[in-house]
Amino acid sequence: MAVQSLNNDSIDFGWFLTYKFFNSLFLGLSIGAVFTLYEPLSPAIFSAGGIGLALATLVVATQYHRIFSPNWFFRLSVSVEITILLGILAVLMYPLGKPVALFVYLGYQFTFALGNYLVRCETLLFVDNRRLAQLDMAKQVAYLVGMGSSWLGYQIFATKFNIVDKVAQVTMLHWPLLVIEVIIIFCLTCAFRSSRKRDRRPA
Repeated sequence: MAVQSLNNDSIDFGWFLTYKFFNSLFLGLSIGAVFTLYEPLSPAIFSAGGIGLALATLVVATQYHRIFSPNWFFRLSVSVEITILLGILAVLMYPLGKPVALFVYLGYQFTFALGNYLVRCETLLFVDNRRLAQLDMAKQVAYLVGMGSSWLGYQIFATKFNIVDKVAQVTMLHWPLLVIEVIIIFCLTCAFRSSRKRDRRPA
């Protein structure tokens, strides 16, 4: 089944661009935290996780003929964001140990398994070179802002609040990550609102 073109106005590009900006902002802000989150896990888990990721990505690829559509793109994108949201809540609600680390790790592996699909579908949906350029520039700017904010945040935790324990720092960082993730889900929902309304109309 061919992917619908953006010319059908199924996706609001402005909202989608905002979604991608905050999505990359989240990535830049959180990129350093995973090393602390995953510390309780053994190397064997990462090896097993890598095998599982490769197999899951292969399974997703076999379904490209079914899921290359704006509707599936929205569903799977929301699934990814809700998975990340649950991981954030787990870090904020429970002590950072092996169970939480494993939960977060498996959640991220799930999102990585869909990564190739989401990137390829996004490219096929937004075939306009100018829009693809806007998306890539927004993502890179947001990623740089996120990494810079992460570095600044850790410095403030240590110097202003005297929080030097890395687990405590990473936990504190998850509060702004929670806010950003809620914004991400909101923007994603708004971007696909028109197509979902049309899908619900009676034939």
